[in-house]
Amino acid sequence: MRQSETNLSKTQFTEQHDRLCKLLFKARTKRGLTQIQVAEKLGRPQSFVSKYETGERRLDVMEFLEVADALSVDPCRLLKRLLK
Repeated sequence: MRQSETNLSKTQFTEQHDRLCKLLFKARTKRGLTQIQVAEKLGRPQSFVSKYETGERRLDVMEFLEVADALSVDPCRLLKRLLK
């Protein structure tokens, strides 16, 4: 395993990553959207939404922006809340 892969796997289970997952879950439920509805907006399977909400899957920057758009959430505000 390469060093970058080792570092990446360590960050997946950090407190900050967990907070991001919770923020995305709260944003979805606050808008009354189901995982299926968000998945349809993204053109992805429902399991994609489930996996990033539970922390099983990480989002890259472009995916994060797509998810924020699907949730009608300002990505900058989400990141500011994450960094608090």
